[in-house]
Amino acid sequence: MQTIPLGKSSLKVSRLAYGCWRLSGAVNPADVTPDLRAAAARALATAWEAGYTLFDTADIYGRGEAERLLGAALKEIPGMRERIAIATKAGVRPLDIPPGAPHRWELSASHILESCEGSLRRLGVETVDVLMLHRPDYLVDPDEVAGAFETLARSGKVRFFGISNFRPSLAAAMQAACPMPLIVHQVEISLARLDAFNDGTLDQCLERKMTPMAWSPLAGGLIGGGARRLMPLQQLYRPELFLPALETIAKARGADRTAVALAWLMKHPAKIIPIVGSNNPDRIRQAVKATELEVTREEWYELLKAARGAPLP
Repeated sequence: MQTIPLGKSSLKVSRLAYGCWRLSGAVNPADVTPDLRAAAARALATAWEAGYTLFDTADIYGRGEAERLLGAALKEIPGMRERIAIATKAGVRPLDIPPGAPHRWELSASHILESCEGSLRRLGVETVDVLMLHRPDYLVDPDEVAGAFETLARSGKVRFFGISNFRPSLAAAMQAACPMPLIVHQVEISLARLDAFNDGTLDQCLERKMTPMAWSPLAGGLIGGGARRLMPLQQLYRPELFLPALETIAKARGADRTAVALAWLMKHPAKIIPIVGSNNPDRIRQAVKATELEVTREEWYELLKAARGAPLP
């Protein structure tokens, strides 16, 4: 698979990332059966064999189980750890931790440090390549975060840092406080979710040479026909607006809808990296075809018009 630099870092990664959110097949570790573990192992092995070298996870995915499953694959597959970049995230606190506490976002220095230690332990590695702040804690102090980042960098536990789901204004405040560049910004982007094109997120990525990583690039599977575990907002998406245009272009190009939708994202000059999150080996392999497809400007705007539900002004 083609590779590109990851932001202002020395990392070169695959044009698509493999996402581990659905990997465990369950929200709680106690519900992960041997069959689910075997399916996760097959999915990770397929992604590795298909050329994915950026693996995205988070401490909250399956309450740590996604990191454990990725860690198990690293032990089983010779040479995998040396040839991939691991990106994980910290900052989402589950309900009732500590007992009685609400579900919330937390980016205190103590939580970032504690979360990173847990991720390293579950992954079975000494260093993660990228640590991202998962959600924008309303009480976040950028200087406090910068101190935690410096501690992790000095100790060799994290190589590079990034953010996820941040407002551009908070992203700017965070970068102003941090002595190191924030190399990635992970945010939801798809034909069904166009906000990043209009709210300044992608503009900021271009300005700061920060790589955007698109989570749910197929709108939770609505684009590829494999939708499950949709988030509440995703249940309101209207794929019927753009699926006919997508299907027309896909047929004309001898491709499928998934490849065209992913190629549409990769056309943007900010070099969006779509995160493929399927556990289906065929779909994991099929997505790679998007890296061989170049949509035209005319096709790109035709799809944008359809997704908007109206022509540009």
